[in-house]
Amino acid sequence: MDLLDTLTDKGLRRELPTREEALAVLATTDDDLLDVVAAAGRVRRQWFGRRVKLNYLVNLKSGLCPEDCSYCSQRLGSKAEILKYTWLKPDQAAEAAAAGVAGGAKRVCLVASGRGPTDRDIDRVADTIAAIKGADEQVEVCACLGLLSDNQAERLKAAGADAYNHNLNTSESTYGDITTTHTYADRVDTVTKAHGAGLSACSGLIAGMGESDEDLVDVVFALRELDPDSVPVNFLIPFEGTPLAEEWNLTPQRCLRILAMVRFVCPDIEVRIAGGREVHLRSMQPLGLHIANSIFLGDYLTSEGQAGQADLDMIKDAGFEVEGAEQTTLPRHRAAATGGGCGSVCGGESAEAGCGGGSGCGGHEETTACGPCGGHAPEQAADDAALNGATLDGAASEASQASDDEARTDLVRVRRRGAGTELAPNA
Repeated sequence: MDLLDTLTDKGLRRELPTREEALAVLATTDDDLLDVVAAAGRVRRQWFGRRVKLNYLVNLKSGLCPEDCSYCSQRLGSKAEILKYTWLKPDQAAEAAAAGVAGGAKRVCLVASGRGPTDRDIDRVADTIAAIKGADEQVEVCACLGLLSDNQAERLKAAGADAYNHNLNTSESTYGDITTTHTYADRVDTVTKAHGAGLSACSGLIAGMGESDEDLVDVVFALRELDPDSVPVNFLIPFEGTPLAEEWNLTPQRCLRILAMVRFVCPDIEVRIAGGREVHLRSMQPLGLHIANSIFLGDYLTSEGQAGQADLDMIKDAGFEVEGAEQTTLPRHRAAATGGGCGSVCGGESAEAGCGGGSGCGGHEETTACGPCGGHAPEQAADDAALNGATLDGAASEASQASDDEARTDLVRVRRRGAGTELAPNA
């Protein structure tokens, strides 16, 4: 397809596609799906090789949020039967984090429900960061605490936080339809504060809330303009007891097209498959790894993911490798621009991240290519042959047989293990 050749060429040169080209990706047919994945895969491998970064969520404070985000199981008025607890103690959070790190996670994302942290909350999180890094100084720590006030980002940076996550979630024009207790501009302001404090900024989106293709393109282009280091792509988890409980709009094919569009717009940014991966991609999750270079390991904030070992097996079986602590996530040109940027951030769970969540993407005017950090520039012809051939053959029948209106409503499991419980975490 001329469209995919054009988008691949632009992605390899870090050139922004047009809005029309981004919309065209979302409008491709199932017959074109594997070609779309292959094209996005070339761009992904150019900048990130075959590495997959693992991230692990620790829910520091669960439920009872005063905000009314329609997608969130922790929202004001939510009837979802999730775990509810106040702040974990630093040693409890550090113990939970250690389980994820032992499973291969390079980054720990510390998330707390609520509109935003108080100064006392910043102190709590600072103590937790110290406990986590005291056990393993190589661990990257991302905070996801909601809307930030002046100087709070600087305090988190001084405490040892590497990144801050806050999602835009959807387009500015439709933001008021999903949340009324804060604004889209509030979210942009928090991402800007994090970026300005020297934190690796992370901001992403939620797909599947009834938005249009234009809304999806709008939010991804807005993210690129903000220039964060990572973009988590959440797929709505329609929790019973929330206003969006009946919004089962996604198919595996639709999810892959969305991921590909994000990759083309944000070619050299960490793209993370976040909440809803297991629910909506299902058996086609391995195809998502050819587009995104980051996932969450194990469970999410208030829902359960697939077994951590299953994630590791999937990565290996798909021909990828887990990114090591000694490797830099971002390509060299972006890592240099961010002072060695670890380049990823929490982006949690679409239906559950409260005011926090996400990661972002950015672009640069220069077009000189460099290979992925911590690895080697891919041998393009061999990789393309593998992606178009044996690697994807097994998924082709699934893509052709899956119905566009098929929706699985039986896969949302409320988390009953890990942080805030007496049961071992899934890592």
